[in-house]
Amino acid sequence: MTTHTLDITGMTCAACSARVEKTLGRVPGVTKANVNLALERASVEAAPGVSIEMLIGAVDRAGYGARLRRDDRAAQRLADERRDAERRADERQTLVRLVVSALLTIPLVIGMLPMMTGAGHAWIGPWTQTFLATGVMAVAAPHFVREAVAALRGGSANMAVLVVLGTGVAYLYSLVLVLLGETHAHLHYEAAAVILTLITAGKYLEARAKRSTSAALTALGRLAPREAERVGASGTEIVAADSLEPGERVRVRPGAIIPCDGRILSGRSSIDEALVTGESLPVDRKPGDAVTTGTVNGEAALDIEVTAVGADTRLARMTRLVEDAQIGQAPIQKLVDRISAIFVPTILAVAALTFLCWWLIGGDAVAGMVSAVAVLVIACPCALGLATPTALVAGTGAAARAGILIRDIETLERADAIRTVAFDKTGTLTLGEPELVEIAVAEGSETQLLQLAAAVEAQSEHPLAKALMQRAGPDVPSAVETRALAGRGLAGLVGNRRVAIGNAMLAIEEGADRTAIDALSSSLTAQGTTSFVTIDGRLAGAFVFADRPRPEAAGVVSDLEARGLAVVMLTGDNEAAAKAVASETGIADHRAGLTPEDKIAAVREIGAVSDVAFVGDGLNDGPALAAARLGIALSSGTQVAREAAAITLMRPDLRLVPAALDIAQRTKRTIRQNLVWAFVYNVVGIPLAALGILSPVFAGAAMALSSVSVVTNSTLLARWKPELDAARRNVK
Repeated sequence: MTTHTLDITGMTCAACSARVEKTLGRVPGVTKANVNLALERASVEAAPGVSIEMLIGAVDRAGYGARLRRDDRAAQRLADERRDAERRADERQTLVRLVVSALLTIPLVIGMLPMMTGAGHAWIGPWTQTFLATGVMAVAAPHFVREAVAALRGGSANMAVLVVLGTGVAYLYSLVLVLLGETHAHLHYEAAAVILTLITAGKYLEARAKRSTSAALTALGRLAPREAERVGASGTEIVAADSLEPGERVRVRPGAIIPCDGRILSGRSSIDEALVTGESLPVDRKPGDAVTTGTVNGEAALDIEVTAVGADTRLARMTRLVEDAQIGQAPIQKLVDRISAIFVPTILAVAALTFLCWWLIGGDAVAGMVSAVAVLVIACPCALGLATPTALVAGTGAAARAGILIRDIETLERADAIRTVAFDKTGTLTLGEPELVEIAVAEGSETQLLQLAAAVEAQSEHPLAKALMQRAGPDVPSAVETRALAGRGLAGLVGNRRVAIGNAMLAIEEGADRTAIDALSSSLTAQGTTSFVTIDGRLAGAFVFADRPRPEAAGVVSDLEARGLAVVMLTGDNEAAAKAVASETGIADHRAGLTPEDKIAAVREIGAVSDVAFVGDGLNDGPALAAARLGIALSSGTQVAREAAAITLMRPDLRLVPAALDIAQRTKRTIRQNLVWAFVYNVVGIPLAALGILSPVFAGAAMALSSVSVVTNSTLLARWKPELDAARRNVK
């Protein structure tokens, strides 16, 4: 299956997004379609034979517009900038319509106050009322009429249809009375004018608030610079950043934005990574260190070797992950969309029934018309459609700004239910920078033991391998047929000798005697992780590595426990090393000597009684991350860990673990609040309007206020920042 992302234009409410989603889902070969009203975007999963033209044509026939989002990041950025400019221009036009409508509506309302309050006749004559109301209709109504006609032509009814029907009936009824000379009749021009003005105001405020909820994603899209200074044999030249190739060399001046992912070849500087990782303070970088697209160079020039550009950069992957999360749908949103699909036709029926009941039973056709107009206006499902997507966009955007990448909407659902957090030890609770603190030799010399073990570890990315290589030095022999033995260690051939390094289980598998292993273990004095080395099946020696816990680890454990969560440590390390770290971090429940299979079993065992999140970073953590209810990976870890996790922390700071759970809970809570707001307005407002208690003017105000309140509530979520000080206060 292929996934296509489309930008959708012309949507105004939940009925629109539900219509577009239903239309795309009916295209032969399409298996799944999600439409996000807040982002005005659709994600379509389809068979390879489904063309883009088929999808765009289906959306066009439904009365809306569609445009494919491109894989070319530079081209898509230009397209996004054009669309953003169009939205800003539309905002300005809406503001102009609002100002003109308000200037015409205010004197109309003031002039009709006596009639509206029942205190007497209007202060302005019927033709003046007609002139003012017609001006409002001419300025504010055409926008809604075009949207309504497009929706009806596509076979659906949306918010614009309700607005046009409601205001149109009130205006035309009043106009007919004036033309017939009924100068003393109660005219309803003010209802049409006020409704259009208030709804236009609501649309303007809603557009501004929606833009702020997606500000984080917009900021990510603008981080990558368009140009780079490439260093060649003949000097430097300014080129397009997207034209860079891996292996080329670029120069980044002080204060410039880094145009690619790369490795520093020369120069030392501080790098501001705030917008990519959420780290507020600049980070010192030196030759050999990796740098990321979109980060800002500090005080010194750097020469960088390009490792990735364009769609392959960390920034591009991060942006895609945030986009994918924001375009998803919560299970409750799918229910909302099903309701929205039948909502407008149902309201049209309710309005018609309201009019008939007032006319046939109450004998008052005018009161029936007024109540029907109020029903049409109060029922607009804008707030209903915006409730979930605006909260989702705001929450995932705020999380990304803090350095927390949430894979999808289902992750938020799972994160809210977590009651236990299980941590890996090495590289997660600890710094992942172990030092070789003791060597014990059973056969041969210490130099030989180091050289042979380092040869096997030379291609490994494991922290223990790096510590061993630092001690052994650069000149080590080559190994062949090296392979990782999951949860046990590494083995390979050095010359004609088979060398294995890993835990006691691997040593025994290789043929070492258990008694010799125990004797060697008892001779070790240092606390830490022990790796045994066998050569041709015989125990040759052991290394002890010590790894310090992260400075914030104890505070994070205390913070999680203060939130009512249980904390567990699951590690493949030996009991002594596990116990030492558990003691320093304050974890009461730790389990040591676990293989990847054991970790999965432990996660499932805990998960049987409590929803569990697993936090890890290593290759052998991938299965446990996937098996847990919620997988959280540190970006400093392996690609396998990051791919298996539902949440990725963009910097190795454990304080982001409780922060990730916090933003997930807040996002879900905001979605619930928004839906309550939306449903309350409709559930309470529609009966009041039908009974004549709620006038069309107040119905229009309530309808506009419902959308603005929902989007504003989501905008407050967009201001969320992680409470990192909580972990600091709990440091033991």
